[in-house]
Amino acid sequence: MLTANGQETVRPNERTCYPSLRALWELGKPRINALLLFSAFCAMVAARHGLPPLRPALVGLLGLGLACAGAAMVNMWFDRDIDRLMDRTRDRPLPQGQVAPSTALVTGLILGLSGFAVLDIAVGGLAAWLTVAGYLYYAGIYTMWLKRRTPQNIVIGGGSGAIPPLVGWAAVTGHLAPLAWLLFLIVFLWTPSHFWGLALYRSKDYRRASVPMMPVVRGAKTTIAQMLFYALALAGVDLAVSHFVLHPELYLAVAGLLNAWFVAVHIRLALSRSEITAWAKRTFLASLVYLPVALLGVAVANV
Repeated sequence: MLTANGQETVRPNERTCYPSLRALWELGKPRINALLLFSAFCAMVAARHGLPPLRPALVGLLGLGLACAGAAMVNMWFDRDIDRLMDRTRDRPLPQGQVAPSTALVTGLILGLSGFAVLDIAVGGLAAWLTVAGYLYYAGIYTMWLKRRTPQNIVIGGGSGAIPPLVGWAAVTGHLAPLAWLLFLIVFLWTPSHFWGLALYRSKDYRRASVPMMPVVRGAKTTIAQMLFYALALAGVDLAVSHFVLHPELYLAVAGLLNAWFVAVHIRLALSRSEITAWAKRTFLASLVYLPVALLGVAVANV
């Protein structure tokens, strides 16, 4: 509409009534969910000792993807107050007013229900209910309770991100096996290195938003010590996978090198004095390399 002097104005809710597809896409955290779906696909390959049957694989990934995107939207809806305070998140669609909060919440709930329905109808109840558990774990327990109450938020909440391998395995087999649970543990034990590495070099963000991340509450020294502990535990679990795959020698060679490098990065972080921020960022980036390689290694070694 035009004002009396001919200038164009925008109605207060005009931008949020009809959000763009790009804004909705960003609300679903596509990069994070791509990693979650990759973990599920690797579990499918490991479960079937090769490429899984096309239909349950595609339907399983579709249903899981819908639910993951829905949970992410509920997370962003709930966190919109702190997202606008943090440099890393202030450009997200909700703080920028690109999507109405009610639209984000309703869309997130619809996607969650749709994901469950797709999985329940097409591949069976186990995969569907595991997905429901992951959805409620992330959107409810982690987002609405743990995140703002305890410095162990991402450790306890890490189980939600570790569920997709279980969903992938169940989608193509109808059951779970020990190797599926080891994949769960790999993702679970990887989580502290990833998120605390991020929190170490973004600590001002979390302090400004009053989010009790470990570096904010306990300091860098304690955080780094716990990261090293989890990296060592992760190495132990990852190497134990060799007892459950078809090609243990190949797996041990790759996993041994991968975990030696990952632990070495953590040791270098622990030894740093004046370069903690720089090495925290390197540890975070190393975690982005570690997990896909580890998951792919399990899949290839069991074919």
